[in-house]
Formats: sequence, structure tokens, C-alpha cells
Amino acid sequence: MRYHLTAISSNKKTGPIPVSTTSAETCPPACPFNNGGCYAKSGPLALHWKKVSEDQRGDNFDTFIDKVKKLPKNQLFRHNQAGDLFGTGNRINAAQLQKFAIAAKRTNCFTYTHKPATQANVKAIREANQHITINLSANNPAHADELLKHGLPVATVLPTDAGKKETTPNGKRIVTCPATTSDKVTCSSCALCAVKDRSFIIGFPAHGTSKKKANLIASTGE
Repeated sequence: MRYHLTAISSNKKTGPIPVSTTSAETCPPACPFNNGGCYAKSGPLALHWKKVSEDQRGDNFDTFIDKVKKLPKNQLFRHNQAGDLFGTGNRINAAQLQKFAIAAKRTNCFTYTHKPATQANVKAIREANQHITINLSANNPAHADELLKHGLPVATVLPTDAGKKETTPNGKRIVTCPATTSDKVTCSSCALCAVKDRSFIIGFPAHGTSKKKANLIASTGE
């Protein structure tokens, strides 16, 4: 398992903030985007992620944690531009996640997870969210309604034709990621995903070279 920390991202959507990349084996089989629709499996990010996943780039867990501890205080930090939370498959490694959360607590760290919301996984996320912000990733607005019952921040994939403001089937407000609707906004200037006690879901319209597949999942759940 490898973990790579980029001190200053060159991604125009995140802006010049630290971002990390984790081995693909952390991605859960439960994620429907594994078989098409994953934005991280295309473009320059895919090449970087492949090298991290094949042990050609990045660090072991302990070295990665040491680097995270050295990030500036209050620095906005996007964990896992590709990859998922610690632990292979569907299960979260709670001990490693807590160690990471404590290391990153001096920063303004946010991330997302497609690990299934099992009792053990939700418990691990709640403990970590005392220090950082982990968003549960929904496949579509209906799935977002299901995840909201856990009382954790939620983000969802949206159909490509989604507007700036949408709602779930249960009427919960969805705010489309501002960086996807304006070239003047980046993660570094927005930081909504790092707000754990927000009253709305954040939506990301299907994008990337596999957006047709992602759009189908976001629209129909299939």
C-alpha cells in the first residue's frame, strides 16, 4: 500500500493546495464506478495513480503520516484525489484512519469515501470526523437520502445536466460544487467540502472521459 503527498497541486479545480493519492486497492468493490465512470481513471491523474498503486511512487504509511504532520497549521488539504480510506476492499482500517486523522487535525483536511456505510465503517468515520471532514459519497441523490441517516456530511454524483441547486427525492437541498460551474472557483477558494456541519449535500456532475457511465449511475442508479 502506497500513499503520495503532493505539497502543491497543479490541478486547476483544487487549486494550489496539498493533495494526496492512495493505492487503488483501497477502493471498495461496493463502489459502482469501479467498472466505469471513475473520473480518476483517466487523464494525467490516472497515470500518477497507476504509479502509486504499482509502488513506483509514494511512501509507506508511517512516512506518509510524518509528512502530513508537517503540513502548515490550518492548511486546506484534500486527502485522496484518487483512492479511498485506509483499508483494502470494503472495510476501513479504523486504527490507521484514526492515526491519520490525528496527524491531519492541525490542517483543514477533507476527503470522501465510497466505503459502504456499515456499522463499523460509520463508527470509524465518526471518530475521525472529530479531527477532519470525511464526506460519505453517494452514487446519486436517492442514495444520498439513504446516507444522510448516519448524521455525517454527504456528497453525491449528479447527472450531467444538473443545475446549481438540486434536491434529493426526499427534498434535501443539493448545492452543486462551485468549482464545476465557474472557472473562477477552486477548492482552495471554496472549501465547502471541509465543512462537516453544513445543512446541505454537495453535488458533483458526472465528469471525465467515462462520464456517460457515471451519468447513467447518477440518473438511474444502475
